[in-house]
Amino acid sequence: MLVRDAMSTVILTVGPAHTLRQAAALMSARRVGAAVVLDPDAGGIGILTERDILNSIGLGQNPDTERTHAHTTTDVVFAAPTWTLEEAARAMAHGGFRHLVVLDRAEPVGIVSVRDIIRCWAPARVPAPAL
Repeated sequence: MLVRDAMSTVILTVGPAHTLRQAAALMSARRVGAAVVLDPDAGGIGILTERDILNSIGLGQNPDTERTHAHTTTDVVFAAPTWTLEEAARAMAHGGFRHLVVLDRAEPVGIVSVRDIIRCWAPARVPAPAL
């Protein structure tokens, strides 16, 4: 199975000037664990995850004043839609992260998460038989 078969094609994007609270609210509303940060001035694509927000709050920083650009991972490992799920899982395990931005011709086309991979590899839940 390939990354394109497992990835979410609904990508939440935020800008570098969004506050962490704004990003968290958008992530919560969309029920996603990561947002792609598009920063035209920095010339690249970054990622902001739940962990980044949690680390900031854990340090006592104010989510109403902290901006996403200060907490964005910019040395992102990208996946291609044609990668196998094994390749994606290996990249995640090696890098110690749970999300990969999927690029096609340098454009973000999706995000694949550990949860997406597990859903593909694990059998679907079967309801327990009625007693």
